[in-house]
Amino acid sequence: MQSKAASVKDYLAAQPDDRRAALSVVRDVILKHLDKSYEEGMQYGMIGYYVPHRIYPAGYHCDPRQPLPFIGLASQKNYMSLYMMGLYIGRDGSDGENQHTRWFKAAWQKAGKKLDMGKACLRFKKLDELALDLIGQAIQRMPAKEYIGRYEDVLATMKKPAAKKPAAAKPATKKTAAKKPVAKKPAAKKPVAKKVQKRV
Repeated sequence: MQSKAASVKDYLAAQPDDRRAALSVVRDVILKHLDKSYEEGMQYGMIGYYVPHRIYPAGYHCDPRQPLPFIGLASQKNYMSLYMMGLYIGRDGSDGENQHTRWFKAAWQKAGKKLDMGKACLRFKKLDELALDLIGQAIQRMPAKEYIGRYEDVLATMKKPAAKKPAAAKPATKKTAAKKPVAKKPAAKKPVAKKVQKRV
């Protein structure tokens, strides 16, 4: 649910009291652990934390006018969301995850909290559903320099042409079945005419 709020302050002011309180606490955790190269502002209709163009001029490849997104904090219709792109970018295993994500999930389980998570989105209805200390650690472990490096690695992979698979052999049909080469018979030798000597 995208908001038309022009600022973070306006976005929070538009929320019901309970949601405003929960989002404000999560925001404080983010700001406390966020690398100084990131900035806070409104992005995609939610509170956003991103790599500004002054740090990464190329911007977001889907829309270079947008700075590179890192975290999003939003109030949705039925829940609140925390989008953490660092948990999704740069998958390095067959499980479709990266080392950072695997660490995060294991640590969350140890914290005894139920994890309601999509690829990069943590959904919560109440603040006590979140392991706030762990969220802070996850943010701190991903400074902007490392995040940009992972992002560019992914972009390089996307630009590589896919390896072409060799064309599968077509099954033989009656018309296309390989014919055995017919052995050529040696040409028959012509009989040599005997010269008849005339008697004189």
